[in-house]
Amino acid sequence: MKLYGSPTSPYVRKARVLVHEKQLPVEFVIEDPWIEGSPIIAKNPLSKIPVLEIAPEQYYFESALVVHFLDHVDGKSLTPTDSAGYWQAQWWQALGNGIIDAAIQRIFETRRPAEFQLRDKMEREAKRVERAIALAEKTFAGGSFLVGNRFSLADLVMGVALQYVDFRYPHDWRSPSPRLAAWHAGIASRPSFQETLPPGFVPPAHASVDDVLGRAVRREQRLPSAAA
Repeated sequence: MKLYGSPTSPYVRKARVLVHEKQLPVEFVIEDPWIEGSPIIAKNPLSKIPVLEIAPEQYYFESALVVHFLDHVDGKSLTPTDSAGYWQAQWWQALGNGIIDAAIQRIFETRRPAEFQLRDKMEREAKRVERAIALAEKTFAGGSFLVGNRFSLADLVMGVALQYVDFRYPHDWRSPSPRLAAWHAGIASRPSFQETLPPGFVPPAHASVDDVLGRAVRREQRLPSAAA
């Protein structure tokens, strides 16, 4: 199989991380969907990436479908099988994909000539990212994984989403989200994430998982009680 796309696209990266995690025999081929006469068009009339070639002249496209196929192709899905875990993983993926969508819409707007940029749209997309991260922090109880006790597509999609925020919309989302920051530090250290980093991206320096959690505990201890 061959996976076509850009090394900076978070939609493509979701598939690349999954390929690495599962050690699937998939060749990554860099192709730009934006250039005139892009070869992607012959594989996907929508001219969007990723595109997965599953056999000669047979292609799957749209990241949700590509990831779903790759998750099941070897019979060893990273999706929880119990009902509660399954829907929790779906919820986290929806939130992560929403963060990616908002971050991309914001970066597209910044690339327009300054006189044509829509500041309201940029602020709206930034707020979508901030609200989603705040909800993730509120929802996540802490631990190594978002759902259950093993790496799942929930971790994959949210991990890619937050690292794309670091890449294209860098700001301090970690300080108000210590549990999420600690989880992300562990996820981002996985070889599948380390070996699929976008070209030119240097992950922000951050403390260890234990340091992040320790600061969070100390901060909570300093907060006044409800009775105070």
